Amino acid sequence: MSPLQRSVYWRLALVFFFLSFLFFLDVFAAAVVVVSCRRVNGTMAPTAGGGQSRLGESSESGKRDSVCDWTDWLPYGQTLYMVGLLLGSLVGGAISDRYGKRTVLLVCVYVHAACGLVPAVLPQPFLYLAVRCLTGVCCCCVNICSFSLAVEWTLPAARLWASAFLPFCFSLGTMGGAPLAWLSSTWTQLHLSLALPQLVCLPLYLSLPESPRWLLLRKRTKVLERYECNSPEDKHCLELLLWSDLQKDSEPQKEEPPGGHAPSDIIIHLKHPTVLLRLFIMSYLSAASALTYFGICMNIGSFGVGVYSAQFFSGLSEAPCLLVPLVRLGRRPISMLALFLSGAACFLSLLLSRCNADPVLVMSLALLGKLCILGALFISTLYSIELFPTVVRQRCASLVNLSFRLGCLVNSLVPSTPNGAISLAAMVVYSSGPMVGCGLCLLLPETSGVPLPDSVEDCERQPRPRPPNMAALWRARKLMSRKPETLPSETEDTHTHTHTH
Repeated sequence: MSPLQRSVYWRLALVFFFLSFLFFLDVFAAAVVVVSCRRVNGTMAPTAGGGQSRLGESSESGKRDSVCDWTDWLPYGQTLYMVGLLLGSLVGGAISDRYGKRTVLLVCVYVHAACGLVPAVLPQPFLYLAVRCLTGVCCCCVNICSFSLAVEWTLPAARLWASAFLPFCFSLGTMGGAPLAWLSSTWTQLHLSLALPQLVCLPLYLSLPESPRWLLLRKRTKVLERYECNSPEDKHCLELLLWSDLQKDSEPQKEEPPGGHAPSDIIIHLKHPTVLLRLFIMSYLSAASALTYFGICMNIGSFGVGVYSAQFFSGLSEAPCLLVPLVRLGRRPISMLALFLSGAACFLSLLLSRCNADPVLVMSLALLGKLCILGALFISTLYSIELFPTVVRQRCASLVNLSFRLGCLVNSLVPSTPNGAISLAAMVVYSSGPMVGCGLCLLLPETSGVPLPDSVEDCERQPRPRPPNMAALWRARKLMSRKPETLPSETEDTHTHTHTH
């Protein structure tokens, strides 16, 4: 890897490591507030694992948290966070196309870190809910820009590693945030422990480079020349990344306006049948994956451990996704395999849970389904970047991300039985969604090792799946079913060959 590539990867790794801290903040906040508020009554606060908390002290040993006066507002924090993720899906792609992925990423990372600090300084209910919504917007924009930036700085043969590496860092952050939250005894300590590490690392992100393809499309050649002068390895890397653009013999295109492509050009690209078909399929895959993933997470049941241990092992179960790129298959086969295994494992796990089967077997199948659907999610994220032309790539990625967020919200509407068990309707939704998506993947082209498309014409040139020629297959089957002695052509060819000699 060149120095600029390493600079992109390790900085984005830090971003995703800290991104998980505030993603699960509401889970930690509820546990910490319950314990700290019960402490003032001199009672022992029970933990999620059934034991007594280490914080069960008398009222004289600590100061009452002001959050105890508005604990009823805390459950709305996660709802507002999901709304923020939805809003970020609407605006993240458009503003990154206009102002650049690096600029939007830096702004959102700085705001995200500040959002973790504000509730510690000003613990007010309305301010907390507004900050959670803003945190969700920043988190979604960071996701959109980071994946695109990592993929566009990666050679075609290794793109899958870039999209697998970022979720792996997020899983590490899930495991790292749980001990920090466990060591926090009050509301203020919780937010400070999760926000201060992000604030310390903020200066490291300033040297993050911009996407070379975005710079080339915006005719910012001076920045590209500065990147090339950084080192010979960087120059060679940029030549490899942009070889399809540097070797084009196409007609000279008219220069872009400062604001980017004209709205009419963008609409024409979005209305193209190829783009619409791919957008529909990827949107469905994202929504179905969100339904299955969060359905497994919320209905997997209790494993008899505390909330902090549960979060740690939840992150640990997702870490093996880093090994998915070792599977030497294309984007489409891996997606189909992951979706099929997720649907099958989810169905078996939920079915066995209703039959009161061995909890170890149920948990193993559920974690397998969660692992597979997470693999399908990051592959679909990479797939979404590779399927759409550069002109509308971020907008299409935002729409696909919007479908994912809608799937998260719809998941709360999936019915359950009165006794808390998973209903038959939920079983059908969680298992059939990935199965249908597995079939839709057959309509997508294979993008592994293919340069990123810059226009609809480039999308048309991508390898397309061809339906089998049934007539040719039938003729081949009849030919293979005939006995060797009944093949006159073969006998004649043999006699002719002998006579010639």
